[in-house]
Amino acid sequence: MAELRRILVIKFGAFGDFAVAMGLFRAIREYHRDARITLLTTPPFEEWAEAGHWFDDVWTDGRPTGLNAYVALVRRLREARFDRVYDLQTNGRSSLLYHALRPNPPEWSGIAWGASHPHANPRRDLMHNYASKREQLLMAGIANVPDTDVSWATGIPLRFEIAKPFVLLAPGGAAHRPAKRWPVERYALLASALSSRALTPVVVGGEQERELAEAIRKVAPDAVLLAGQTSFGDLVVLGREAALAVGNDSGPMHLFAAAGCPMLVLFGGDSSPTLSAPHGARVRTLQATAIADLTVEQVLNALPEARSIP
Repeated sequence: MAELRRILVIKFGAFGDFAVAMGLFRAIREYHRDARITLLTTPPFEEWAEAGHWFDDVWTDGRPTGLNAYVALVRRLREARFDRVYDLQTNGRSSLLYHALRPNPPEWSGIAWGASHPHANPRRDLMHNYASKREQLLMAGIANVPDTDVSWATGIPLRFEIAKPFVLLAPGGAAHRPAKRWPVERYALLASALSSRALTPVVVGGEQERELAEAIRKVAPDAVLLAGQTSFGDLVVLGREAALAVGNDSGPMHLFAAAGCPMLVLFGGDSSPTLSAPHGARVRTLQATAIADLTVEQVLNALPEARSIP
């Protein structure tokens, strides 16, 4: 086999999926130690991808808007002359890039028809996302895929002045999938109950979750609101320091799991813990047919034991 010198990894997002992929990135880096590896992603993940030192180059034009931008991306891919592509996005958009590079596409690991290293398991969509991608890499020759490691991540949570012990609450999630969100009114009551147990509730999320955070603090005045104020590194360090985390099936919970935080992840019928629960030894899940059917009492009773951190 010819030596593979130029490698492309495709991973656009979303937040949780990108967090899950970090162990895969490391596996590809270790397997192709001497290759130049490029990530094709989107702007929100540029800083995180560069901080992990898995890639030599990070391209953020993975989701071009308009025909001209798409043609420019295909031209850029052709000119780069990659030897192999690991498509970790594995959807129609990423597979289309394989066909756009015909008649002489690079070696390709993914689900695109005609790929040299296909993920040839017809039941792959019934597997947990992480297990599915590990199997994909195995079929491409990469047998050693480590668990997600965020020991290298740094942040500055001390600037938040949070009283310990504290519990992380992640009430947000994908805006286009509201059925994955436990009602904010329940999070507010949960935060109040945690405060009564001498646990500081800390609400995290993106800028778009600020309104949810404010609604929680109206009921639980002791809650610390960090929505829109944290980097990926901050979330990892907060996960290391927290006694517990409770949240929906969302990106922050995957980072907290990687940081080793005991957690409870809430699911309704719109998503499945079997397919998408955060990967970690201290992860517990709670599911109802509709996520709104879960009561505050059920959540409190299902909480894992809080760890004691000085």
